[in-house]
Parts: sequence; structure tokens; C-alpha cells
Amino acid sequence: MSKADNDIWLLVDTHAFTLEVKQGEKTVELLENIAIGRNGAGLKMHRGDNITPVGTYKIGWINQSSSFYRFFGLTYPSVDDASVALKQGVIDPYTFDSIAFAHNNNRVPPQNTLLGGQIGIHGLGRGNEKIHRTMNWTHGCIALTNPQIDRLSKWIKKEVVVEVR
Repeated sequence: MSKADNDIWLLVDTHAFTLEVKQGEKTVELLENIAIGRNGAGLKMHRGDNITPVGTYKIGWINQSSSFYRFFGLTYPSVDDASVALKQGVIDPYTFDSIAFAHNNNRVPPQNTLLGGQIGIHGLGRGNEKIHRTMNWTHGCIALTNPQIDRLSKWIKKEVVVEVR
């Protein structure tokens, strides 16, 4: 049995800039000095707002050869994200239904809606570690250094829950 099979989940603290690998309530790995979206974390309402969405997601796909070294895609937008966006008129009922359908059928929701997509946890690739350590620089993702993403990789599989606070 791999480590990823032991009820592992991730807690991303966007105020402390940490990512914790959790097993139940126990922290089994702590990654510090993460970077988030340029405009912080909160309610993400549209593509390009540079906000890291808060909420509960799952790892929906894994790209081991991303330009950001490794990329663990989140199942953003969630049904909660879509519900708020529908009420605010950002998306239409058809888009809401397609997001809800994907979640209800354990699929990755559409990544090309007005809410944006391609949100995940990734490394730096060839990015500058000095910039990473001094500012939030992503377009809404959660970024770690390449050695940190290597440490995280051993815990990751599809369906791992990720809570972003």
C-alpha cells in the first residue's frame, strides 16, 4: 500500500503560506514558504483575477512533465464556486449544470468557463526561486519549489482532498 492510500489530505494555509500533508488530523509533512496568487486568496470570480480560490477540491489530474516541473490539477471550480457565480450572474445555468454534472460523476469540471481553470499545485520549473521566496507570483495556483514538489509527490494521487483556507 502506498502512502497516498492512507486517508491523506492536504491543507493549504494561505495566511501562513504553508502546505500540510495530513493523515486524519496529524501533520505528516509540512512545506513552508509556498506562493499563491498575486492578488491573494479568496473568492475567485473570473479567469485572470490572479486569486487563489479557497474551498475544498480534489486532485483531478497529474502532469509529471509540466513547464512548472510537476502540476497537480485541482477540481476547481467546485459546485460551491459555481453556485456563487450563478447567483452573481457570472455564469449561466448551463455552465453551472456542467460543473455540477462533472462533480457528481467524479470528473474534472470544465476548465474553460468564465470562472477560470487550470488551478493546481506546482513547482517552479525554471522559475526564479528568489522571486518565489519574496512574493506571491502565480495566477491563482499554489506554488512550491521543485524540491518541495518532489517531497509532496510521494503523497499525491488523483482524488486526494485539498482544502485551501
